[in-house]
Amino acid sequence: MVTPGPSHTTLGRVLDDLGEVLLEPVAVARLTRRQLGGVVIHDPHDDAEFPRHAVVLGVGVREPDEVVRLMHEAGRRGAAALVVRSPVVSSPALRQAADSSGVALLGLASGASWTQLAAMLRTLLSEGDIGDVSPQTLGGLPSGDLFALANAVAALLDAPVTIEDRNSRVLAFSGRQDEADSSRIETVLGRQVPERFTRDLEQDGVFERLYRDHAPVYVDPLRYEHEGISLPRVAVAVRAGDEVLGSIWAAVHEPLSEERTQALVDAAKLVALHLLRLRAGADVERRLRADLVSTALEGGAGAPEAIARLGLLGQPAVVLAMGLLGTPESESDDGLRLVAERQRVADALAMHLSAVQPRAAVALVGDVAYGIVPMPADGPARAVRIASTFLERTGKRAAAAIGIGGLALDGSGLRASRDGADRALRVLLTGGGAKRVITAEDAHVDALMLELADLAAARGDGATGPVARLLDYDARHRSQLVHTLRCWLDAFGDITAASAAAFVHPSTFRYRLRRLAEVGEIDLTDPGDRFAAMLQLRLLPPGTGPSHAEAG
Repeated sequence: MVTPGPSHTTLGRVLDDLGEVLLEPVAVARLTRRQLGGVVIHDPHDDAEFPRHAVVLGVGVREPDEVVRLMHEAGRRGAAALVVRSPVVSSPALRQAADSSGVALLGLASGASWTQLAAMLRTLLSEGDIGDVSPQTLGGLPSGDLFALANAVAALLDAPVTIEDRNSRVLAFSGRQDEADSSRIETVLGRQVPERFTRDLEQDGVFERLYRDHAPVYVDPLRYEHEGISLPRVAVAVRAGDEVLGSIWAAVHEPLSEERTQALVDAAKLVALHLLRLRAGADVERRLRADLVSTALEGGAGAPEAIARLGLLGQPAVVLAMGLLGTPESESDDGLRLVAERQRVADALAMHLSAVQPRAAVALVGDVAYGIVPMPADGPARAVRIASTFLERTGKRAAAAIGIGGLALDGSGLRASRDGADRALRVLLTGGGAKRVITAEDAHVDALMLELADLAAARGDGATGPVARLLDYDARHRSQLVHTLRCWLDAFGDITAASAAAFVHPSTFRYRLRRLAEVGEIDLTDPGDRFAAMLQLRLLPPGTGPSHAEAG
């Protein structure tokens, strides 16, 4: 059986999406960049042509010699990868076969079904068809329709059921919930199993048995009558290979018969397929949208097509760039948490912008979430209001900042708008959170200063002239002449304001001012000297010179 697919997905991307769930690389050598073009179930009695760059599912192929022969045969027929059932140990013969045939060898996780794998691969290989709403079914039910699936399971068991994730959140529920008890009704209304009930289940080891055993687990209601539970529960884990995706819970009046028990076990496999399809489909959609947004913002040869596929062709738009304030990922104790937080905030921004402008396109590209938002002529000003409203709603939950580029009259201007948004965002992130929204126009001078500091650092330039002499004097005498000069310049020569900023008496400040003029050999009445000093002070790296607390 052959399932054709467009050649947009690489082997590396498939391993990224399914590697921890269904697939493991056995002998892939340098083949991860190969594009995949379809799914084929191996049949030794069928000589049908393979689609170009096919993934061959070697059902029933186990012996190493047989695997090697099939790899060479698949290579001659233009296939890109062969999947066999794990465990399969990588050996020199298998690695050599991968190199010579150009076919990567993958292992399907123990316990995972070939049906699950084929469905996931079909989803991933169709990633080029963004926005495709063609009907697809799994097990005779619309793909991803968990509510229809819950109703089908309830009909098989003659009992109301819920489908829940690992955190006991209700993903879907069947009809006839009014036939259950008050605890089930509370669960359905809140779309979450009450914490007091899950706590009792954990203490009794119910979840441990549920996730350890493959057979359904029976829950006696007598132990939980105080929680409003009067009907027994029968639960089974939903698995994909060794990963537990969630569970199915049925409220029954009596223990299930052998036939219905088997029906529940079989239903769990179908639910796993739907959950995987939903997850893979969401990941593919997100990844493709990120690729399209990134391509549109780069402004290269592929930009017009990307803009058209995003539905933004011929529309004025503004680019927003959002980043998280705080610790950089390299210094974070939990880099994975930071990555997840970026994606969470990016998803929240996408939801917010879609409510304001349905055609807005948002994607996380690297560490920055970009939004391309169609806008009228007052684009940047309106974008400031939209971004400010978003940050106000998220509050402290999202320590984010948003830079706003200029108005792009058409797709060719998106690159410039993105550059402006990036510069504005950098100003905000460097400022430490004093402001959280700024346009490229308002951030222009600060952005120029940052770029000038980059240039000076790249050339190895340091402070020169009066500022260099003052820094040297402060370092040798633990004095505050540089700080005094900074306060005086910031106060435009106002001694009262400057001395207050330096936390000294005006007379003491005047003495320091005279002293710094002598040490630095600077004429404070000369506009050129003042500007040169101010510019160098702005370019000094943070923390340069002794702190106020250290100085005498």
